[in-house]
Amino acid sequence: MQAIAHRNRTVIARMIVAALGLLGLASAAAAQGPSLPASFQAREIATNGTTIHVRSGGLKNGPAVILLHGYGETGDMWGPLAINLARDHFVIVPDLRGLGHSAKPAGGYDKKTQAGDVAGVLDALHVQRADLVTPDIGNMVGYAFAAQNPARVTRFILLDAPLPGVGPWEEILKNPLLWHFRFGGPDMERLVKGRERIYLDRFWNEFSASPKRFSEAARVHYARLYALPGAMHAGFSQFAAFDQDAADNQSFLARGKLAMPVLAIGGAKSFGPMMSTVMRFAASNVTQVVIPNSGHWLMEEQPAATVAAIRAFLDDPATAPGPGGSADG
Repeated sequence: MQAIAHRNRTVIARMIVAALGLLGLASAAAAQGPSLPASFQAREIATNGTTIHVRSGGLKNGPAVILLHGYGETGDMWGPLAINLARDHFVIVPDLRGLGHSAKPAGGYDKKTQAGDVAGVLDALHVQRADLVTPDIGNMVGYAFAAQNPARVTRFILLDAPLPGVGPWEEILKNPLLWHFRFGGPDMERLVKGRERIYLDRFWNEFSASPKRFSEAARVHYARLYALPGAMHAGFSQFAAFDQDAADNQSFLARGKLAMPVLAIGGAKSFGPMMSTVMRFAASNVTQVVIPNSGHWLMEEQPAATVAAIRAFLDDPATAPGPGGSADG
């Protein structure tokens, strides 16, 4: 009996040590900040007058999905969704022009031009059609891409940000929280230089339902990337292009609404149902989802609920492409 008791104590001790080891690994991973799966392959794709840093992985022959990011984050924001989709999709995650590890050219930050970046990435990866998932500035790039290349987008999922020139854009601009839309230029860049974390914290705090859900590890990670040479200039340039984006979007709208299935997701403490209101001006087949207990940063604040909503839409037979609609070229 004593031998059995000793053996049981030994097994339990080993289980505790193993559990503590796993907790340590999890804590270390969390401390490193957001990231994509280690199995994803990175490459630099030269296209459209710049170079885009792209990571991809998952089921190579599966349906393709391209994940664009927004301001204040990079492609790293998509970690939980990328893990989920990689089991049966080919997942493509670029860093937008000028942000993350992509090249930082002086210009080209209007969203019509950046849509050309997306097309170049898909061409380089030999992908003809893909599902498109976007938040924030990514919404604007995604819309410009979908409007110019509707046959290449099977489904379009947008998260919590308006489109310049579309629907209630002029009313949205009056919101004092959006002061940064007109903040830019060389003097502003000099003011923010070396203080990127202070500047970005304001967005992460003010646009969150609960700022603590935007983790310290994520803040450190993104602040470091936005402090890279040229990154803040690129960030300011994304907003400075809004007037041109609005004019371009009006031209796109004149050609007609998007016909592919669209999912408009809003954070309950941010755009909420306004997200679908905006998209119904631009698309004819719009589904609305509002994520409870979340502000603007859906993947940081409510990742499980957001991933579930995206997954449900992509898995819904009613949104599946018709004959010949395979997303992978």
